[in-house]
Amino acid sequence: MMNHNQTPIFYQLALKLCDEILEGKYEINARIPSARELAILCEVNPNTVVKSFELLTNNQIIYNKRGIGYFVAENAIENILNMKRRQFTEEYLPLVFKTMNQLSINMEQVMELFNQYNENQK
Repeated sequence: MMNHNQTPIFYQLALKLCDEILEGKYEINARIPSARELAILCEVNPNTVVKSFELLTNNQIIYNKRGIGYFVAENAIENILNMKRRQFTEEYLPLVFKTMNQLSINMEQVMELFNQYNENQK
């Protein structure tokens, strides 16, 4: 079973920022809090935040304006969705498939549950 406590803090923080961008808290080309501000807010070491920023920069989700700060990249939403899809496909689905096999749950049953879920969300 996947344990989120085993997920590195810098990665959890990066995902939190991604969620905030997707939710509209930070718009495209808007400045995000500095590493120091975020470290205080999240009660983590500033180096942890810097590592999160490096991950997000490498994935073209944020960019640095030297001396000014970090900003949300133009294609941030598309890049976040691609990153999250990749994570879902590579990390979550194998666990789901393994559990399905162990419990003898087939795709038809999953589709039925998925359709019920979607109906309840309306």
